[in-house]
Amino acid sequence: MSSRRLLILMLFLVQCAVIAQPLEGERLVWSDEFDYTGKPDEKKWFFQTGDGCPNLCGWGNQEKQIYTDVLENARVEDGKLIIEAVRNGERWTSARLTTKTKKSFTYGRIEFRAKLPSGIGTWPALWMLGENIDTKGWPVSGEIDIMEHVGRNMGIVQAAIHTNAMHGNTINKDTVIVKNVDRKFHTYTLNWKKDCLEFYVDGEKFYTYRPEKFDVNYWPFDQPQYILMNLAIGGTLGGSVIDPKMNKARMEIDYVRVYQ
Repeated sequence: MSSRRLLILMLFLVQCAVIAQPLEGERLVWSDEFDYTGKPDEKKWFFQTGDGCPNLCGWGNQEKQIYTDVLENARVEDGKLIIEAVRNGERWTSARLTTKTKKSFTYGRIEFRAKLPSGIGTWPALWMLGENIDTKGWPVSGEIDIMEHVGRNMGIVQAAIHTNAMHGNTINKDTVIVKNVDRKFHTYTLNWKKDCLEFYVDGEKFYTYRPEKFDVNYWPFDQPQYILMNLAIGGTLGGSVIDPKMNKARMEIDYVRVYQ
């Protein structure tokens, strides 16, 4: 190996090591390293199941999957959390895990290391919702989409913000091109400060949300939020076209960590 390539490799390894460790002034306050086997830790994760509402709304986004709590759709193996969407005829099942009722956070660095699915129609997401959503409703509660990806646009990762002032046709968002999202693990990070939200992939910042006003309509992010991880099929962002040859799609998560 040439000295130049060796230097590049060393710099890459150092960067990865920095990403995975607390920064100055931080400490690790919560994590799941998935260093066990079987069902996701019920002390940390709650399964949201079904289709989101009584009238088959597809979680409000016309998604095609039904969420379950079975091992076929969510399991821990080989040190990774596997969220797998499975097709049975015209029916898709998948999983949606959340820390709701278990743990919420206000400010800090929230970090996922994940390998995303491929396939037209896939829509994986790593995100957060306001703990007060059941009393205040969405979007007043606020939503932070740390990572969203759709299979028809492979390699384009999006971060987005939803507030009472700006939601629906999302305005507060940005994208970044990430190579080999379905073949390699990448680190997706939110740095949640008292006056802004910063989004990173592999330690490189690509989007900052800093509101024009710090009121409940523009900045509900002074209240606790909980973590969600899910793999949807189709829907308003995933798209109406789903690859007819696709029978399975999987997202793998190496860890979830929260530093404060």
